[in-house]
Amino acid sequence: MSKTALVVGATGLVGNLVVDKLVNDSTFSSIVILTRKSLGKSNPKIREVLVDFDQLDQHTDAIKADCIFCCLGTTIKKAGSQEAFKKVDYEYPLRVAEIAKQNGATTYVLISALGASENSIMFYNRVKGAIQKAIQKISFETFHILQPSLIIGERNEKRLGEGIAQKLSPLLDTIMVGGLSKYKSITAEQIATAMVHYSKLSDKGMYIHDSLAIKNLT
Repeated sequence: MSKTALVVGATGLVGNLVVDKLVNDSTFSSIVILTRKSLGKSNPKIREVLVDFDQLDQHTDAIKADCIFCCLGTTIKKAGSQEAFKKVDYEYPLRVAEIAKQNGATTYVLISALGASENSIMFYNRVKGAIQKAIQKISFETFHILQPSLIIGERNEKRLGEGIAQKLSPLLDTIMVGGLSKYKSITAEQIATAMVHYSKLSDKGMYIHDSLAIKNLT
């Protein structure tokens, strides 16, 4: 039975790859991309819906699919403030989840972060932990949370801190052994592959996958 997909955050590093994989996966017959600007991808499966994420209630009819892939994410530096960061990483994913559930979505796949916890001393990880819990309460039939470590890949935007970390990652990865293995860097390709894979599983419930689990899968 074919499925429909909706992708938010498709202009980002992982989201763009998720779209490509969905296009080439016969399980999915159509893909809605909720985005501020066009990706410029031409495929009969794809329907782009240009939105203002602050006005999602104006697009409730479009936020409808079997599987929701949430790849939204920013940095506090790029967002400009903690409040603006929380909009992108908490408020938008949650509102998409609420509308999609009302429209019959059964599966939600979310990119979170390693160390996500409402009790974290780090604001970034607290927000990630909060969105996990908020979406869990919506009670999708299946909720997959991916918690990657440092994501490796070529971004369209420049993130200085991540750029430096990516250059150092080959060295740092060599000392991440044993219980530290889950902190090794992971590629955007691996995450995108895992997201599509998890979305097709028949198991119900909530599942959390860290970097090590994602790597072992791919």
